[in-house]
Amino acid sequence: MFDRRRFLQAGAVGLPLTLLGTPESIAGRARKKRRMAIVTTTWWYGSHAWHMATRFLVGYPLNGKWHHPDIEVVSAYVDQIKDNDLSQRRGKEFGFTVYPTIAEALRNGTDKLDVDCVLLIGEHGDYEINEIGQKLYPRYRLFNGITEVFKEDGLSVPVFNDKHLSWNFEWAADMVAQSKALDFPMLAGSSLPVTWRMPAVELPLGAEIEEAMVVAYGPKDIYDFHALETLQCMMERRKGGESGVKSIHALEGEAVWKHLVEKTWSPELFEACLSRSQTLSQTEEFSHRYPSMELMKQLVETPICYQLEYNDGTRATMMLMNGLVRDFNFAARLKGRKELLSTCFYLPPNPNVVYSAALMNNAEKMFMTGNAPYPIERTLLTSGMVQSALQSLHLGQRKIETPHLAVTYKPSRESTFYRQ
Repeated sequence: MFDRRRFLQAGAVGLPLTLLGTPESIAGRARKKRRMAIVTTTWWYGSHAWHMATRFLVGYPLNGKWHHPDIEVVSAYVDQIKDNDLSQRRGKEFGFTVYPTIAEALRNGTDKLDVDCVLLIGEHGDYEINEIGQKLYPRYRLFNGITEVFKEDGLSVPVFNDKHLSWNFEWAADMVAQSKALDFPMLAGSSLPVTWRMPAVELPLGAEIEEAMVVAYGPKDIYDFHALETLQCMMERRKGGESGVKSIHALEGEAVWKHLVEKTWSPELFEACLSRSQTLSQTEEFSHRYPSMELMKQLVETPICYQLEYNDGTRATMMLMNGLVRDFNFAARLKGRKELLSTCFYLPPNPNVVYSAALMNNAEKMFMTGNAPYPIERTLLTSGMVQSALQSLHLGQRKIETPHLAVTYKPSRESTFYRQ
């Protein structure tokens, strides 16, 4: 079972017993902007660095105003420089240096850590794909490049990690362990938990969830993570807090249709999810119609379904229905409540994608206050869910036990989604 004490014990091996400090420059610059280093795999139009790092260069909309963070980008490291690279241009335009190593970026031309926060974006780029379909993004390698500077310099600062922690759960757990052992706040994950909801419902803290479902879209190993973060930001609020996942059974193709016909899940939850969707596909004959099984089979070439059983017995289902919807929809049955709780996690369209601004707003809060708005363990758990689900598919769609996913934590009291 992964809890705070075990993380500290695991991460403290080979490290000094004293916790690391923070750069003296922070106290001396109390009225100046925080200084940020960006560490990213690549930076081009449409990449996550383009979406997220730029928020700290030109600001973003917040509550009907254009918000400019009290943060200055002073350095960057880019793992793969492409022909369409934007980092060099942005550096010249906004006055920061793109360094050849992570250590140089964090020290910013000095001999010691000289930034107040780090934005780590390990998405996009040319990296290998393993036998179970995971793209081997080097988030763990990049993260270790950051923490090596922390260890060598005896200082640490807040770190935000975009999306998964790592494709390897043991490495993901070590990332969390290091953040605790080196005493720096860390935030990670998807934009889905922090974007708008339609309607703006908050699952009551301590609610007894009998069953839950997310119906979403997108490819495996990329959007299943987003769908699982959508699910987990709701599930973690159930009575007793998060206790981890006992087993995962992943289905694909014909097995999903059989699963639907046999109703080994809740058809009411599926209906509630589709009824919240803003993108439900239709034929030319109707403007808006609930799809029959025959129509769904026409629209969805390869349905995907992850069945989750939590350690406390709660069940949940995640479905990727490409061709049927193009959004993320959640529904749950709560004990003692007649009506289902359901909502659509709203994603504004390209090119503005304000949901990335919502995510960076939460990163900014951590950078400015030193406190993560929500637990890093959520993303540790969802990172492990993705890996285990892909293993289940690789093993012939076999149900697998997941004792390593006994991740326990308490959620923040209030949900952190955008409301205005």
